This record gives sequence, structure tokens and C-alpha cells, in this order.
Amino acid sequence: MKMVTNKELFEKAKKLSKERQLTEEAVLGYGGAALLTEKNKVHTGVSFSGGCGLGFCGEVGAILSMLRTGETRIKKIVAVSNDFKCMPPCGRCREFMFQVDRKNLDTEIILENKTVKLKDLFPERWQELWE
Repeated sequence: MKMVTNKELFEKAKKLSKERQLTEEAVLGYGGAALLTEKNKVHTGVSFSGGCGLGFCGEVGAILSMLRTGETRIKKIVAVSNDFKCMPPCGRCREFMFQVDRKNLDTEIILENKTVKLKDLFPERWQELWE
């Protein structure tokens, strides 16, 4: 089985990171995302920003695509802005990855010059108070 590289994931996310005005209120593509699952499948997503607080990050789209296939475990994920920089996931996306599968704390987050684990971006989880 061919291993998917960080660069390949970055390129897939980059292709989706092209701003496109949909309506007066809505913009697609401020960012794109690509993830690699435990079964070495790649899923992608694109950001959506709309009026009235509507919207979601590219990571959400990629994760929903993965969930649709029955998988929950993310090995690696990258988010790319429309100026083609690697971005760490926002707090909402970090929480979403954790709630989908607690093993995702070991997910590799691809950044500009390094990778970090989700748990390193999540040092004080609110759930730890209840565990």
C-alpha cells in the first residue's frame, strides 16, 4: 500500500483553497483541508463562510466525508489557507476531531515546518474534569 506523504496532502488541500464568491453573503474556499485515515484513505473539504454566522472550516468537510465512509480515526490532517499556508485547526475543529474519536488525540497536524499531535494543541481539555 502506497503511503500518502504530507506534501501530497498539502497539494490536495491547496487545490481547494481558492476563494470563490457564491452569493453576496457567502464565500467558498478561504481554506481547504485534506486528511488521511487509519485505512490510508484521503478525504478533503473546503471552507464555507456565510452571513449570520453560518460557515465551517475545511476540516469539517473532510471529517464529514470520512465519517460518511464509516471511519473515525484520522492519522494526519492539513488545512491550507487561500494564500497557501498551513494553518493549525481552530478550537472548534480540534474539539470536533476529539469528539469523533478520542484516539484522534494522536492525529498528526501538519504545519509549515513541522507536525504536532492534536493532544499537543489541546493541553487542557474540558472533558478531563469529568473523566
